[in-house]
Amino acid sequence: MSATTPAPTDAPNGAGTNDLRSLLDGFLAEAIAAAHPSRCLTPHLPPPPKGRLIILGAGKAGGSMAAVASRFYREEHGLGPDRITGLAVARHGYGEEAPLIRMVEAGHPVPDAAGIEATKEALRIASEAGPDDEVLVLLSGGGSANWIAPAGDLTLAEKQAITRALLRSGAPINEINTVRKHISRIKGGRLALAARNAARILTLAISDVPFDDPAVIASGPTVPDPSTLAEARAICERRGIPLPEAARVLLNDPNNETPKAGDPAFARAEYRIIARPVDALEAAAEAARRAGYEPVMLGSDVEGEAREVAAEHARLAREAKAQGRRVALISGGELTVTIRGEGHGGPNQEYALALAISLDGETGIAGIAADTDGTDGGRGEATDPAGGLVDPTTLARARAAGLDPAAMLADNDSTRFFATIGDLVQPGPTRTNVNDCRIILVG
Repeated sequence: MSATTPAPTDAPNGAGTNDLRSLLDGFLAEAIAAAHPSRCLTPHLPPPPKGRLIILGAGKAGGSMAAVASRFYREEHGLGPDRITGLAVARHGYGEEAPLIRMVEAGHPVPDAAGIEATKEALRIASEAGPDDEVLVLLSGGGSANWIAPAGDLTLAEKQAITRALLRSGAPINEINTVRKHISRIKGGRLALAARNAARILTLAISDVPFDDPAVIASGPTVPDPSTLAEARAICERRGIPLPEAARVLLNDPNNETPKAGDPAFARAEYRIIARPVDALEAAAEAARRAGYEPVMLGSDVEGEAREVAAEHARLAREAKAQGRRVALISGGELTVTIRGEGHGGPNQEYALALAISLDGETGIAGIAADTDGTDGGRGEATDPAGGLVDPTTLARARAAGLDPAAMLADNDSTRFFATIGDLVQPGPTRTNVNDCRIILVG
């Protein structure tokens, strides 16, 4: 799972350290597998409708979900091109062949032109749904960037700049999506408006957000939007987000408010979450239990600044060790990083670096932090790392390589830190996304 350099066996706690690292890799793999569409999607797929089945997918699992659905309806129900149509868009490198469904790869976390064209096509297909047709929407995290349709006169470059500014500000995902929904033609329930003539709109979603809020997952394209224009304006002001004139016009236009509960567009809309972050964490917990560890769940919805959360988790790990406990501290959620330096990294890598600094070589403790989608921050490439792995030798090996851990944390340079010592977690595209998975083994 991770591209790591084994700790030398003559290092402090060397042999035990290697065992812990192997266990951590295995536990992370179990967590990711539990949330893959091949395991969780099929039981929720509905029988074919009287008319056409229109399949629209988006997000990091958009390609794999579309592939599972295509195979199910072709092999189990014998449907052909006269009964199935659709389009799925996933992050670059996350596409998967799904016969009868067009597959597009697009930018994430910053949207690109491929996403715009795919979104226009998705809206067109949805708008052509008739009274015998069913629209099956397959959603996962990343859909907010993959389904991109700037409203009004807003350009792609302007929306990209807004997205980058929000990401750099340290804003949590619910704030980012509140702004996105009010400058889009597909987010915040607007896809349901486009498909309002269908017999039914069924959304099956893999959640990647704290508290599994349908209005936040992929910016809620098929559900009523509880957020408001006023909230979007307040977020931009509080976070210091520079807005072009076209965005200001949209955020100040009452006619641009997103559809709310009670809108007729949602009368025949149904929404189901088929995989949650807690499902992945429970799979990791069960694997830890089989290995002889007491799983301790710290929460599947943990939020906050990555380095601050890491310091608290290090304290809990030290406390457990002092009590003589053999535990696996497991947590999920979505941490944030307020970028102040010039380095590269992501929330999981920054958490791992801060964890290493806080543990300061404490023997018998090791940890892994990774995004279950396979990428953590980065430059939008499928090869970006997912996180970092920490053991009692981390700081010693880093300093031997000429690195200053504290200075690199201050510069938000966690990717270079872990790349230099060979401890980046790099599973590649996992084609699912249930947010972060962090595991600390003690004992």
